[in-house]
Amino acid sequence: MTALLDAIRRYAQAHADADGFARSPIPGLAVIRATMPSGLIHDISRPLVCLVVQGSKEVTMGTRTFSFAAGDSLLIAADVPTVSRITRASIAAPYFSLVLELDPGIIADLADQMGRAPANDDAPVRVEPTEADVADAALRLMRLLDRPSAVPVLRAQLMREMHYWLLAGKHGAAIRRLGWPEGHVQRIARAVAVLRSEFARPVPVQRLADAAGMSPSSFHQHFRTVTSLSPLQFQKRLRLIEARRLMFSEGMTASGAAFAVGYQSVPQFTREYGRMFGTSPVRDTKAAKGKAPEARTDGGTRIL
Repeated sequence: MTALLDAIRRYAQAHADADGFARSPIPGLAVIRATMPSGLIHDISRPLVCLVVQGSKEVTMGTRTFSFAAGDSLLIAADVPTVSRITRASIAAPYFSLVLELDPGIIADLADQMGRAPANDDAPVRVEPTEADVADAALRLMRLLDRPSAVPVLRAQLMREMHYWLLAGKHGAAIRRLGWPEGHVQRIARAVAVLRSEFARPVPVQRLADAAGMSPSSFHQHFRTVTSLSPLQFQKRLRLIEARRLMFSEGMTASGAAFAVGYQSVPQFTREYGRMFGTSPVRDTKAAKGKAPEARTDGGTRIL
């Protein structure tokens, strides 16, 4: 794990932006750095694995809170709303993590070749110690980033290897569900994709149910089981998270952000914003301007 920490530290020092986020040329792979604990970050994450190599973090989904630190891996195996915060980080010992978005296509192909019957595991968020094979595969991915000319040639096989070791490990049963094209998680993911792309306007439930290949009543039940929210609540969170990003990152006014994400009433937006974030949009924006970049709570996945 020491070699992986050194590789992640070097990449973050060379490529991280002001918020501590270092996107890599490998799609879905990023490095995160923070030099101080963060405030609360609201997000609806895509399925991903986060390997923490220094520092610690908490993630809450619903009523459950997961604490994890160096040597642990967080799995988010569905599109679920989370509230997270970095709990241990400093200039002397920054928080570092490697984030990998999971690829259902790779998972489906590997699961078919591995030939084992999937176990039943419905937990969408879980924490386990990072296994040696996963850490080794992650290290090879990081070393590949030092050879830009080799990235286009070798990234596919190394990403496939990383997915293999994740499937073969303690997270495997939960990850395997992402590869079932007609499983409930993937069906709901198709409806979530519609909501993500069209959150700023009303989306009929029937259209979402059709995308999932379910009846409206079955869709409602399975959507809540997978995401912990109703479709309307899910869309509202998407709107509020995006509005916050627009105010924090692009300098929009509260009213401008409200209309941009589909609200017709600024007072309604202000009320719902306050219920979710615990403060008004104006106060939240003013408070964010006084924080260091890496401590900001912009609602994005980059803080994992």
